[in-house]
This record gives sequence, structure tokens and C-alpha cells, in this order.
Amino acid sequence: MAVAIANAFGTSQQLRHRPSGPPSLPRRPFAGRWRLATSSHDEAVTEKPCLLGPAVAFRSVGNSSKQLAGKRRVFFLDVNPLCFDGSRPSLRSFARWLDLFFSEVSLRDPVIAVLDGEEGNEYRRHLLPSYKAHRKRYLRQSRVLRSAHDTYQSTTECKVIDVLLKCNVPVVKVHGYEADDVVATLTDQVLKKGARVVIGSPDKDFKQLISEDVQIVMPMPDFGRWSFYTLRHYIDQYKCDPSSDLSLRCFIGDEVDGVPGIQQLVPGFGRKTALKLLKKHGSLEDLLSAAAIRTVGKDYAQNALTKYADYLRRNYKVLSLRRDVNVQLQDDWLSERNTSNDLVILSNFLRKLGERPEGQKLNNRHVFF
Repeated sequence: MAVAIANAFGTSQQLRHRPSGPPSLPRRPFAGRWRLATSSHDEAVTEKPCLLGPAVAFRSVGNSSKQLAGKRRVFFLDVNPLCFDGSRPSLRSFARWLDLFFSEVSLRDPVIAVLDGEEGNEYRRHLLPSYKAHRKRYLRQSRVLRSAHDTYQSTTECKVIDVLLKCNVPVVKVHGYEADDVVATLTDQVLKKGARVVIGSPDKDFKQLISEDVQIVMPMPDFGRWSFYTLRHYIDQYKCDPSSDLSLRCFIGDEVDGVPGIQQLVPGFGRKTALKLLKKHGSLEDLLSAAAIRTVGKDYAQNALTKYADYLRRNYKVLSLRRDVNVQLQDDWLSERNTSNDLVILSNFLRKLGERPEGQKLNNRHVFF
């Protein structure tokens, strides 16, 4: 069967999907076909997502022992960060984290994988040129480096998508949007269906989504496992409600992503000052509106809020996850996932990478090649 993937120019490429594993191992046939969301009109690629995944007609039962108040769980997997071992690209890292995720976290619950779309950073770079600029500068060092990076990224992505599809995980990639924005948009849609959401990612941006029904599960490289991060963990760590997370980060900034905090302009304006003001006034916008008409804090804080209001509002736009991605949750993505071939698929994938000695274990499960 063929999988259609829309590229940046709006045309389609065909990748051939071939079953993996020994011929003697029976494979459960999919009850549908891979699908690509299309339009009856020739719309720009930026308006349409690339949706790939098996339409598997299973009864959705989930893992009742893991659920609260009878709500089933839907997992989102932020794929791109898993493809690195530190700062080094690594398909082996992807395979190991994916195996742990399937065997110890999501089990048979539905999983939706999300990839960064081409030019996904451009919206935020237009607002703030320094946004993830260090990554762009690195690739500008030479044409050879840029060409090698593009080739490696394209090859890696094809391999990653292939493994996910064979493990019955739908893959979503939307041109012009980062994976974070796609997850945020789809999370709202899942919650409206009465399910809980668990986001598999090390990205701290997802903390702004945490609630009673939204959790994060993070890869912990030092311990070799995934770790759940819940509403209780957030409140214990930050001593405030997650609804204030985005507003707080507008003051603190994000050094990794190139978003400067207000400390660069007003050194005395730190986390404690921001937290105190936000606890009293709520959101960033409520705080700025109050500061525009009356005194809300000490002179240095009052002056910063009035003088740099636009600076803080820009940070808010850059750091906030978008919920307007043109992507629609499909009912078959919420079906219980068939896990029968996970071990064979992942062990064969590692064998092709030449990185597993014969007879050792893959996350405590014996693998023989």
C-alpha cells in the first residue's frame, strides 16, 4: 500500500509501505487505508494538514485501571525531541524511547504522533527574529552542511513515520506549524469528546496546557524511563496555577528558544516579583491593564510594566501555543491500538541500524535476530 505525503510545494510523493518481520509471524490486517486529508479546491499547503495513519476498526476500551472518573486516555507523542541523544541526532534514541512509551506508558491506549511541519517556526520568527535563531545560524555555516542536514532530516523522517505507521500510530504533520501547536489544537478537540490527554514530550511549553484532564509524561534520560508530570506536580514546583504559566514565562523568557526575559531590561524584575504580581492580578493582560491606570507594585516594577508592555505582549504571542491549526481529530485515531507487532517492528528497526547485538534485551523483553 502507498502513503501520500504532501511536501512543501503542494505536490505529493509516494512512499511504499511494506510489512516488516518474519514471514511466519501473522500480521493483523488494517480495516482501512492510509488517508491524506485533501480539499475539493486547490488550496495552499499551509491551509491543509498532512494526516497519515491506519483506520483501524477496534473497539475503544482503554486501560480502566489507569483512568480517573471513567475517562479514557488519549496520548500525543511529540516525535522530534525523541530523535536526539543530547544534541546528536539518533534513531536509536527514538526506538528506545518509543519502546518504553509503548510498553510502560500508553500500553493499548490510542497514540497520535505529531511532527514539526516545514517552516513551522516562521510565524514566531516573524514576531521575534531571535526565536530559535541559533539553530538557523548553525545551518547557514555552509551550503554543504545545510544540504547534508536536509538530506539526513528527510531520510530520518521517512524512517520514523514508517515505524510509527507499522505500530498503528497515526502521524500528523502540518506545513507551517510546529508540533506544539498541532498538539494544542487536537488536545482541545479530545477534551470536548470527554477523554483525558497525556502528552509525551520533554518540552516545557506544554506546561501551559496542564489541568485535571491534561498531563505530561516526560522522558528522563538520567533514569532511562518516562515520568508523569501532573497538575499536583506543577503546583508543588511553581506554587501557582498552570493558568499563570504562560504569563510567568513572558517575564522569565526562554533562553533555549531565544525569547529574552524582562530581566535583560530590568535586572531586578525576577521570578518572585512576577509571581507575586500575577497571583494578585491573574493574567499578564489583566496585570498590564491594571498597571496602565494605577500603581500595582514598587517603582521599578511599575515602570517596567508600563514601559515594556508591548515587549511582554510580544513574548506572550511567541510563547503561547496556537489552537487554530486546520486539523481535525478523526474518530479512528481514538481506537484502542493493536500492539501485537510492536516488539518485532522495533527490534527489526534496531537491527537495520546495526546497533543491537544478538540475544540482548529491548527494555527487559528478549530480542533475537
